[in-house]
Amino acid sequence: MVYDGIVLGLIVGLIRGGFRYGLGQFGKLRIIGGLWFPVLLLIQFALFALTERLPAIASASGFFFIAVYVAGLYILWLNRKNQGFPLIFAGVFLNFLVMAVNGGKMPVSLEAASVLDPYYVDMLRSGTVATKHYLMDSASRLAFLGDIIPLSSPYPRTQVISIGDIVMNVGIFLYIQQIMVQGKKTSPAQEITARQ
Repeated sequence: MVYDGIVLGLIVGLIRGGFRYGLGQFGKLRIIGGLWFPVLLLIQFALFALTERLPAIASASGFFFIAVYVAGLYILWLNRKNQGFPLIFAGVFLNFLVMAVNGGKMPVSLEAASVLDPYYVDMLRSGTVATKHYLMDSASRLAFLGDIIPLSSPYPRTQVISIGDIVMNVGIFLYIQQIMVQGKKTSPAQEITARQ
């Protein structure tokens, strides 16, 4: 879901800031510890691959995912003074919280998951899906923070998201807007109109 906020932010930022100015501003993007984000993403991809092959990794995957989230939250906290980052932090923290109280895995509502590929839903039901998700049940804690919101057509990507995902993406969108539009000078016509 994080990609959605980035893509939408870039599109709107280019429209508002202009293609050349917007891209120039985006190129100036500076995040404290920002290089760690792709590393953390790669670690998650590696965990997805290894949990299917190594039972030991699969049994401890919840711990690894929690560790990745803690590292990500620390980097977000370092950048908390940037516009949008408090919301990004809050969204990621909500996802971290629900995963932390559910053994390092995100509970997914069966009703919401009905928009997904039936193969994935079957894996959720059988418990064979070896990722950071599991089928929500009566024992799930803080279930309202889990993946309970289905997105499908006309939305471009079919997926199930959480409240934390929404909060996080609003923050990402606001941050990208601030980066790509800040300092943009108004045109002479706009300045004349503003003076009147």
